[in-house]
Amino acid sequence: MTEPCDLSAVEARRLIGRKALSPVELLESCLARIGEVNHAVNAMVAMDEPAARAGAKAAEQAVMKGETLGALHGLPVGIKDLEETKGLRTTYGSPIFADFVPEADCGMVANLRKAGAIVIGKTNTPEFGAGANTRNAVYGVTGNPFDPTKSAAGSSGGSGVALACGMAPICSGSDTGGSLRNPAAFNGIVGYRPSPGLVPSEKRGHGWSGLPVLGPMARNMQDTALMLSAMASDDAQDPLAYTLHGAVGRGVADMYYPVKPIDLGSLRLAVSADFGQAPVEKHIREVFATRARAIAPMFGAADEASPDCRGGDEAFEVLRATGFLTSHLEKARTRPQDVGPNVRANVEEGLRYTIEDAARAAAQQTRMYRAWQHFFARHDILITPAITVSPRPWKELYPAEIDGQPTRTYFHWLAMAYYVTLCGHPAVSIPMGVDRNGMPFGLQVVGPRGGDALLLRVAAAIEEAFVNDPELRRPVPDLAALKAAPPVKEMPGAVGWD
Repeated sequence: MTEPCDLSAVEARRLIGRKALSPVELLESCLARIGEVNHAVNAMVAMDEPAARAGAKAAEQAVMKGETLGALHGLPVGIKDLEETKGLRTTYGSPIFADFVPEADCGMVANLRKAGAIVIGKTNTPEFGAGANTRNAVYGVTGNPFDPTKSAAGSSGGSGVALACGMAPICSGSDTGGSLRNPAAFNGIVGYRPSPGLVPSEKRGHGWSGLPVLGPMARNMQDTALMLSAMASDDAQDPLAYTLHGAVGRGVADMYYPVKPIDLGSLRLAVSADFGQAPVEKHIREVFATRARAIAPMFGAADEASPDCRGGDEAFEVLRATGFLTSHLEKARTRPQDVGPNVRANVEEGLRYTIEDAARAAAQQTRMYRAWQHFFARHDILITPAITVSPRPWKELYPAEIDGQPTRTYFHWLAMAYYVTLCGHPAVSIPMGVDRNGMPFGLQVVGPRGGDALLLRVAAAIEEAFVNDPELRRPVPDLAALKAAPPVKEMPGAVGWD
């Protein structure tokens, strides 16, 4: 029998609307799952069960009274611990904020609540989202649900694991160098990076930078689109949200959910194992090749081709570092003992760059963006591996080498994600079976500039084509094994940065 917590968000919301499932019943099922397996993976951190239960009871009463229900009415949602939640501890994975309890929700959380979602708790993240291995000195490490000794990736690692384990039907995430897409790939769920400005953020330190975005995470594409429809809006506090100026409410939501069918045979597909230059391990290249062979015949045309990414590594390194200076320079100078190695490394790197370096990086990014527009004039959709390596032990702070070749930086192994970030195109990681190590494999699907609606339709069609394929559908972790597993935080090195 399917437990309520294992229902899709779309199905749970449908049942709630029909009075066939109580929001209270759904929440209690999610809380029970957290109680059963969270010790093994440490995905869900700060929680306020009485507040969540009160929210579920109010949602149940609204249903029984016949009130108008929001798109996410009664659905529990996990919120990444980088986003403020009123009355619920928000640490950003930093000892500096270990006891911080916000007095107000951030805009994204407020929109989710307005749509009827119930915040069940915060999901773990590396310190200030720095790094793709979810470890911090406040809550410790998050283990992969398919092997808790291995990385859950990040920085939305807690959200990815919570979804994989059925702790919540939807979770929030954020993405600069792949922080939505990386944990989606490592944990066998969906992570969607929207076009910059589609999901507004009033918190972005560099308001006109499209590198960081907020986005939805779920277990399938329809759930992802449902959540996106509640997150997309206009907000004058976000300079990039001009793309939706004045367009609010159902007019925006209907653009993304429900996802409409599409004839893939009318589209031109590009297939790239490495964007022509990313350090992708041989194992992942071979696994990706099998997925590409299965997908290519579904399209009208399919070619091996890569957009021009020359200078992308250098540009991302500089632009990312300037953002870290704005956000974290003061903390690194005044409280260095409370700042972890990833943040310190980014601040130190940023201080080495000159204004000439920043000018060159901006020019490289612009040249690369324009090259991508020429590429997408010839191709409608691009598929790649979502990440460069199979999950490794979380004790490794980052992969220092791939197939014997040293990486440029502690985030160079995220190149498959950050090239897309630089150009501002929407992208999604969808699960497609497991690799040869038995760990989830994520396929990255990239759409054209501003093509979120198209991308959702294409990714949903690919997902649907393999939903009954035992080798290529979404993998599910062994919950019985997780229930019996020892607490991940009792493993050596699980708490702290070292």
